[in-house]
Amino acid sequence: MVDAIGLGPIDRKILGVRVLSSALMISALKKDPNGTITLTITIPFAEVKKNWEEVMDETVKNSEIPGFRKGKAPKKLVEEKTDREKIREEVLKKLLPIAYTEAIRTHGVKPIINPKIHVDKIEDPSTGSGQVQGWQFTALTCEFPIIKLGNYKENIQKITAKSKIIIPDRESTPAKLEEIVKALLESITVQIPEILVENETDRLLSQTLDEIKKLGLTLDQYLSSTGKNPQNLRVEYRQKAENDLKLEFTLQKIAEEERITVEEKEIQEAIQKAKNDEERKSLEDNRYLLAGILRQQKTLDFLKNL
Repeated sequence: MVDAIGLGPIDRKILGVRVLSSALMISALKKDPNGTITLTITIPFAEVKKNWEEVMDETVKNSEIPGFRKGKAPKKLVEEKTDREKIREEVLKKLLPIAYTEAIRTHGVKPIINPKIHVDKIEDPSTGSGQVQGWQFTALTCEFPIIKLGNYKENIQKITAKSKIIIPDRESTPAKLEEIVKALLESITVQIPEILVENETDRLLSQTLDEIKKLGLTLDQYLSSTGKNPQNLRVEYRQKAENDLKLEFTLQKIAEEERITVEEKEIQEAIQKAKNDEERKSLEDNRYLLAGILRQQKTLDFLKNL
C-alpha cells in the first residue's frame, strides 16, 4: 500500500493532454484554524480503470518473459507475473497530479508548497467489484498566511533612533539586527500554517542529525551532553521553525508593500563573488533562490535604515 506520495511541480504538458471529468471527480475542502488546507479527492473508478489498462498495456509491451519475444507474451500471463503494487503506484503517479490540480482550481486554492498526499481508498480495477465510488486520497497544503504588519515601522524606529543620536567624540553604535527582528515580530500578527511549521521543524532536526553524525556522535550522546531529551529538543526546534517562518513571510510582505526588488545586475554581481567554480555553478542553477535571498537582505537593510 502506498501511504504517501510526494508530488513535484505539476507537468503542464500532461495537463494539456488529459483532464479528469469535473462532473465525475468529487473534491471537498476543509480549512483548519491553523491554516492547513485539507482536500479530500475522489477519482472516478472509470478513470482509474482506464489508466490501469493503459499502464498494463505498456507493461505488456515492455515485458520479457522466457519463451516469448519482448512484448509478445499473452496479456493474461504478464498480468499474473506483474507486481500489482507497482501497477497501482504507476496509476497513482499518473492520476494524482492531475486530480490535485483540478481540485485546487475548483476550490480556488493557491498553494505555496507541494502537497502531502495520503491515499485512503484504492481498489484493484482488475479484481475489485467496481462498485466503489473511486480512488480516494487527501492532500494537505496551505496558502500564503495573512500578515498584519501593525506599527512595525514606529516600533523599529524606537530601536534605530538610538544609533542616530550624535554624541561628540563618540561613534554611534548601529542597532543590533536581533533587536530589530524582535521588534518586528512583536509588532506583527500572523498565523503560520501547522503543516509549514511541522515541515520546517523536521528539516531543522534532520539538519542537526546530519551535523551530529559528521562529529562522530550518536543522538543519545548529543542529548546527554546538552541535557536534553527528544521531546524538549523538538519543542525547541519547533519554536525556532515558527519564528523563522514568521520572519520569512513578514519580510516578503514588507518587500511587496515597499516594492523592494532585485535587479538582474545584482544577481550577476552575487554570482561573480562566488568563491569557486562549483559555488558559481550552484548559484547559476538556483537563480530564483538567490534572488529571494538578495531581496530578503535588501528588506533587512530597509528595516535597519528606518
